[in-house]
Amino acid sequence: NSLQRLMQPEARTNRTVVTEFILLGLVETENLQPMVFVLFLFAYLVTVGGNLSILAAILVEPKLHTPMYFFLGNLSALDIGCITVTVPAMLGRLLSHKRTVPYAGCLSQLFFFHLLAGMDCFLLTAMAYDRFLAICRPLTYSTHMSQTVQRILVVVSWACAFTNALTHTIALTTLNFCGPNEVNHFYCDLPQLFQLSCSSTQLNELLLFGMSFIMAGTPMVLIISSYIHVAAAVLRIRSAEGRKKAFSTCGSHLTVVCLFYGTGMFNYMRLGSEEASDKDKGVGVFNTIINPMLNPLIYSLRNSDVQGALWRVLVGRRPLA
Repeated sequence: NSLQRLMQPEARTNRTVVTEFILLGLVETENLQPMVFVLFLFAYLVTVGGNLSILAAILVEPKLHTPMYFFLGNLSALDIGCITVTVPAMLGRLLSHKRTVPYAGCLSQLFFFHLLAGMDCFLLTAMAYDRFLAICRPLTYSTHMSQTVQRILVVVSWACAFTNALTHTIALTTLNFCGPNEVNHFYCDLPQLFQLSCSSTQLNELLLFGMSFIMAGTPMVLIISSYIHVAAAVLRIRSAEGRKKAFSTCGSHLTVVCLFYGTGMFNYMRLGSEEASDKDKGVGVFNTIINPMLNPLIYSLRNSDVQGALWRVLVGRRPLA
């Protein structure tokens, strides 16, 4: 109840004047807005379609009922969630020409975005751990990566991501918004909202930096150490075919990790109130649209098992090759 009261700006009239924010969006030029609408609708449909295809392929192909694809299925579901949190609302505003978003709506979007992005961090770590066990500890792989272990990893990941998202959302409700309410972005995010606060955001910025360091830094260390062990083990494989197969499964994952963490660190791991710029919007597009859209492509492009399963889903029979 206390959280609900905080979420209601009406109940906080003594502390805040702003009851809604104006999202400036990607472009302010009227003539460009129809083109942006078409591009983003296309990107949304391609992303949802691509990730649903990967999920369907994993479900119908018995060969893909392995821990690696269990995590990949979860990643595809997250990608659908991530783009759905930001893009449909943006498309709705472009259609209606109404750029306002209520205070509570802004907080909800921010919470779900950080929940799903945080979950992405931990899921990519679980996938790296899976590759480490499969390549470096093949004899004990089935016991160390049992269905119970997989479920525990996913549940713990959700719990950590939920804690992170809730912490930031509650911390944001302690700020006063009493002046400008124009957010220079196409969705509600912390760095842009900090700039609109008329109270000190120093603690919030430190919290964002610290939590980003834990949420991104810890998984990054675990992923890098996993892949150092994996690279050493792969290089010891005698057959060139074996080396190629091991590197191709790991290569897809490493590409996704670099794209995700590279853009995430640029966005959140910075101190001081830097002015919101078009660079932030570019990184936002990368985080919420391009990454989820590329993931199915990256994982299916170099993987014959996934390609075969996708063929079965889309065409209804096994490929001839």
